[in-house]
Amino acid sequence: MTVATGYTLTFAGADPAAVDRLGGKGAGLARMTQQGLRVPPGYVVSTDACRRYLATASLPDGLAGELFEQLAALEASTGKTFGGGPVPLLLSVRSGAPVSMPGMMDTILNLGLGRAAAVALAEVTGDTRFMADVVARFHTMYGETVFGALGGVVDVGALTAAVTAGDDPGQTYDRVWSACQRALLDDTGDQVPADPREQLLGAVEAVFRSWNTRRARTYREFHGIPHDVGTAVVVQSMVFGNLSADSGSGVVFTRDPATGEPGLFGEYLAHSQGEDVVAGTRTPDRVVDALAPQLLAELRSTCAELERRQGDVLDIEFTVERSVLYFLQVRAAKRTPEAAVRIAADFLAEGVHPPAEVLAKVSAAQVRLVQRPGFDAAELDAARAGDRLLTTGIGACPGQVSGRLVLDPDRAKAAADAGAEVILARRITSPADLHGMIAARGIVTATGGATSHAAVVARALGTACVVGASALEVAGDSVVVGGRALAEGDLVSLDGATGELFAGAFATATPAAATDALSALVSAAGAAAGCAVFGRVTRPSDVDSALAAGATGLVSAVDDVLAATGAVVGDLVVDHAAVAELVAERFAPVLAAAGDVEVGVRAIDLLAEELVAHRPSLSVPLGLPGLIEAQLAGLAAAASGTGARVHLAVRHVSDPAEAEALRAVRTAPRPGAGAYLTSPRGVVNAAGIARASDALWLDLGALQAAVFGLPASHLLASEPLDGYLRRGLLSVDPRVAIDPSVDGLLERVAGAAAEAPGCAVGVRLTGEVSAAVAGRLYGLGLRRFAVDAPEIRPLIVTLGQAAG
Repeated sequence: MTVATGYTLTFAGADPAAVDRLGGKGAGLARMTQQGLRVPPGYVVSTDACRRYLATASLPDGLAGELFEQLAALEASTGKTFGGGPVPLLLSVRSGAPVSMPGMMDTILNLGLGRAAAVALAEVTGDTRFMADVVARFHTMYGETVFGALGGVVDVGALTAAVTAGDDPGQTYDRVWSACQRALLDDTGDQVPADPREQLLGAVEAVFRSWNTRRARTYREFHGIPHDVGTAVVVQSMVFGNLSADSGSGVVFTRDPATGEPGLFGEYLAHSQGEDVVAGTRTPDRVVDALAPQLLAELRSTCAELERRQGDVLDIEFTVERSVLYFLQVRAAKRTPEAAVRIAADFLAEGVHPPAEVLAKVSAAQVRLVQRPGFDAAELDAARAGDRLLTTGIGACPGQVSGRLVLDPDRAKAAADAGAEVILARRITSPADLHGMIAARGIVTATGGATSHAAVVARALGTACVVGASALEVAGDSVVVGGRALAEGDLVSLDGATGELFAGAFATATPAAATDALSALVSAAGAAAGCAVFGRVTRPSDVDSALAAGATGLVSAVDDVLAATGAVVGDLVVDHAAVAELVAERFAPVLAAAGDVEVGVRAIDLLAEELVAHRPSLSVPLGLPGLIEAQLAGLAAAASGTGARVHLAVRHVSDPAEAEALRAVRTAPRPGAGAYLTSPRGVVNAAGIARASDALWLDLGALQAAVFGLPASHLLASEPLDGYLRRGLLSVDPRVAIDPSVDGLLERVAGAAAEAPGCAVGVRLTGEVSAAVAGRLYGLGLRRFAVDAPEIRPLIVTLGQAAG
């Protein structure tokens, strides 16, 4: 049977590439169906329908008719009957946005039950208890999703405990259905429709509505996902993991999403439905231990082939019904930063996928998180040997963090907003906890496994997380662990890799971030980008770490180096001999450590606020030519015998005449002399300045600040710009995006590089560098960049992605 569709598409007929219409879940099911995998049949309600619903607050005209036409086609293809027997067709109705939002929107399983269908289900399976379980589960999910019922209103266990497989189906249905309806009516004032078709319409509308729940909007805002995309709805024939002992449900990853280790990783719960696995209410078994050998072999081979075809690590949901394996979902796996780096490095080594494709799977934010500080090793060993180790659960997302124990997501957010470091402890987490999870530095749950809601969301957030800490008893405003009581507000620490929870806080130490995997990733990105990346250094000890991070050059500043060694720069600006001597003395060890790499040194900034206060009459870039000469002389002496290639660059140059004067001050070919551009006028004159310079740096942050009329320091802080943007008073955030008025100026800087081939032209970037900014600069042809030391690796990876 064929269906003329406007809003709906079958798995078999949809284009898997149309993710924007099908959503990620629908696209994955279409792809697996068309590849011949065992996928329960179904269809997708497109995101077009959702957007129409959100605009009008009602289901689009014609959608109901399409849903029922597709339903008739599904009945014909499966040989089952929706709402009746002899073999009833039950449905799962699930959300599926174009961008993965795990656990944020709604799902309803076992839809299509009325008396006739329920009795037929008991008869065809020979198990009245199974039918009763399905009826109670359906009421629970429908009530929570469609009516907003509180969790636990329908007590599935209590309703089915006394039912046996051989009980009378009709009597059992009447008793269980009536009890569920009463519970929902008391809690919400609503009852589940007896007509399965009305159930379907209510479920589709509820999934559309869930797009704008608080938790979904919070998740999108945190991850920068637009609010106008909408979700698709997947309507699929049910298979039952809770049918028998040789049935069950599971979630697997094609590689470990916490560590990146190759090999099938996941969990399986016998005699369960998929919600039991991901909800975290039960702790499942390892899939490699729990699944029958022949099913495990089929799962391994299918997962390996899917990963090879899709070129990414995958998250795959499956159900086993009476020893037959069915695939219910495939999507790119959420992974920890550490796992993302290792997986990319392994993919590069395996050589199956193009480097550009591999690099695109790792974000600069993930690289930054891999570099984050960890616990002091000696203190950690002492804590394990002493009495500070409280319990050990399952490490779900690596990271070592300390903070105040908080047991409620609202209080966690309030405490974090007030500046506290928070560890959120829960028995289990649900989507309603998302705001607290985002606010927390670490998360720990008493139940659940590595594929539970807490674990999946923590990996998406990059937040350290421990799950399945079964010794943890969470009650009220306190926690008991092995007889030891902890109150809310107590300091605790957790290790998201080992699963350990400790009492008290730890000192932190910066880890050796240049692991083999990260080094391989940065090396591949650097080769793809072909850029020179300079790292900012102040002390000799900074040099090795900057070069180890992948820097091909270094930048420093005279005033920074002198201030770091105790000199008061404001007192020195008129004592040129002292400046020359100090520069020679303090830069000698820095340049000796640098060896033969290029080093750009920023001259003392006479326009800096502290110097303007000391010497207001000298507040122009070349107000003291003798001071420039002294710095050049000091750098020449410091570089003598080191092999370092040094240039001195003066900040705030805006006219070619200044550059000519700077070149005239220089008495020897080395060190070279150049300029930092910080103003629109300087950029307009970039080509003329470059022709008279050995090196030219654009300070992008200073330029953006000048264009916006803001202090440059505002671009390095959250406030006041965050508040200003929330009020809608700026159309562009200058910290993460290039303003259109600046974009044209950047073209002039790129043009200067072409017009003055003897001058090395680069861009100085401060703070965290956004991928959009780096990509635009790379697209303009700029290939020299200077960043703060922690940004060396993230920038190289971002540039490698831009090159792809």
